[in-house]
Amino acid sequence: MKLRFLGKNSTPGDSPTLYASDRDSYVVQGWKVYANDLLMQLDVPEGQTVVEVPTELFKHLTEDGQESGEVKRFIAPIMLTTEQGTCIVQGPVMRDAEALSQMRLPDYEDCIEVSRSSVMALLEESGGADHQRPA
Repeated sequence: MKLRFLGKNSTPGDSPTLYASDRDSYVVQGWKVYANDLLMQLDVPEGQTVVEVPTELFKHLTEDGQESGEVKRFIAPIMLTTEQGTCIVQGPVMRDAEALSQMRLPDYEDCIEVSRSSVMALLEESGGADHQRPA
């Protein structure tokens, strides 16, 4: 899998990053979630994981030709939002060796692959209530 860097939200030691892939998907790199109070609210099937990223990370979708990266709907793959302005994103664990070789992935971070269509749905105006749960 080939990745194209879209952007990152960095502070010293932290580097949530967004990539576009050549498989009509996005790779979201973020902090591993260890907090039991968050994990207990989720059903994470085998082969999937969750990462925490600033909601602003999605603004980098403009680098992939999107008019805006403003999240307007908090639906899957965003499973929860936190009081700190971050979101918990769920998806298949990224284990593609070629993709991982293109990234810097510290031990406290992980990455997931999510379909382009599911990420695009986050940017659409909501027609009704979103069923996203705050953490």
